Amino acid sequence: MTNLFAKAGIAALIALGAVSATAVTASANDFHPGIQQVRYDHNRGRSCSPVLAVQKAREMGLRRARIDNITPRRVVVEGFGRRGPDRVVFANAPGCPLIRR
Repeated sequence: MTNLFAKAGIAALIALGAVSATAVTASANDFHPGIQQVRYDHNRGRSCSPVLAVQKAREMGLRRARIDNITPRRVVVEGFGRRGPDRVVFANAPGCPLIRR
């Protein structure tokens, strides 16, 4: 009978240890529903800088240019051209080469 209580006690200690470890990792999540943070990394050496992409789009004649989307392959800048809303797509590579206007 003592052996049964000892095994149950050890199982309870292991279960409490596992519960406390999962509670710490679950609380480390930085998810806030409804809040979307936009982060621009200026020191990314092998990619197109968002600031440079907006500057190049403005030089191409886009007014009120802003970043619309950044993916590992492309940087999309939206603004207004001569005929209304326009979009310029740059490759996410150094120097921001133009993909599509």
